[in-house]
Amino acid sequence: MAVSLLCVLLIALVQRSGAADALNLSLMGAAGTARDTPAGAAVTWIMRAASLAGGSEGRFLLFNVALAILLWRGRKLSALWLTFTMAGGTLLNLGLKQVFAAPRPDLLPHLDIVNSYSFPSGHAAGNMMLFGAIALLIGSRAAYVMAGAIILLIGVSRTWLGVHWPTDVMAGWIEGLGWLAFCRCWLPAGGGEQQGVAPAVEGRHAVRGDEAMHPEAVEDGCHGDEEKQ
Repeated sequence: MAVSLLCVLLIALVQRSGAADALNLSLMGAAGTARDTPAGAAVTWIMRAASLAGGSEGRFLLFNVALAILLWRGRKLSALWLTFTMAGGTLLNLGLKQVFAAPRPDLLPHLDIVNSYSFPSGHAAGNMMLFGAIALLIGSRAAYVMAGAIILLIGVSRTWLGVHWPTDVMAGWIEGLGWLAFCRCWLPAGGGEQQGVAPAVEGRHAVRGDEAMHPEAVEDGCHGDEEKQ
């Protein structure tokens, strides 16, 4: 978490110094050029849809669906963990936006209505936290891959729509990942993680393939050997 916040600060300093202008202008300029191509209208529609789904309302809806599923399955600790992760992460992003107070880019016409500060991207951070948390709770490789693809698409959509510099999105991803790693320390047992230690202890077997031995049986055997002696 500390490393991620340090990286966000460094990106902010680089962006304000103008050292990131070449990267930001070239990538957003390329997005603007692509928007004017024949296929640009279709891509813009996809980017609008991704941005809408990844907005505050979309995240809130998906969060409530995930919360309902967890409660329905009796995973109350996982539901509490998800709530803490999203509530804390949202407050963190709002706080960082106020600290840096970065204006929105004006290179391209905005294709989305925005009223908040630009750095770090709330879409990038919020969806990194939400989809990352859901992937952790599921705990499968397919969930991680799908979450990564969605996070990438939503982040790219913000630059395509002209409302975030690429460095805004990058800082949002780093912020979200750092907070997710911090919250991962309190992920409830069974929250998508395979618990392999207990089964191994409960069903331990002899090295040479003999049947599983119960501890009491071993103890009784030892006492029996002593009596024989």
